Amino acid sequence: MTRMTIDELREHLCAAYPDLCPLFSVEFGDGVLLVDSARLREALEDLKELGFDRLGMVTAVDFGDEFELVYRLTSRSMRVGMFVKARVPRSIASVRSTVDLWPSADWQEREIFDLFGIVFEAHPDLRRILLTDDWVGHPLRKDYIDDSIIRRPDYL
Repeated sequence: MTRMTIDELREHLCAAYPDLCPLFSVEFGDGVLLVDSARLREALEDLKELGFDRLGMVTAVDFGDEFELVYRLTSRSMRVGMFVKARVPRSIASVRSTVDLWPSADWQEREIFDLFGIVFEAHPDLRRILLTDDWVGHPLRKDYIDDSIIRRPDYL
């Protein structure tokens, strides 16, 4: 494929996956697809099949009652990028790993597990990567308590 504009990408995705079309928007010049966490893996598999062959980033954001997972994908053949976002309830905090789709997810999912406590099912080596094995808790969670941390009043 040749280079696609965001509008062409939206048109392409809407034709291939009409049920995901209403969840597609444009922010900062990139496509953004908001997906229910139950359909996250399916959407990522579909995008991989469509030609999104590079996972540049996986990260998480803590919104209190839920986490948001953010995936940054690019298609080298279409020369276009997009974000896939999914909200994960804090009470569940588990999704399927994407290491089998994009090996670059390996250490990124481990980092999210280590710092947020989100479990990536079927990950080949899900263990702490930044903190020691005996560390208690997940320091990037808003409910993480450490007496040595000075809390900002606007943080929670």
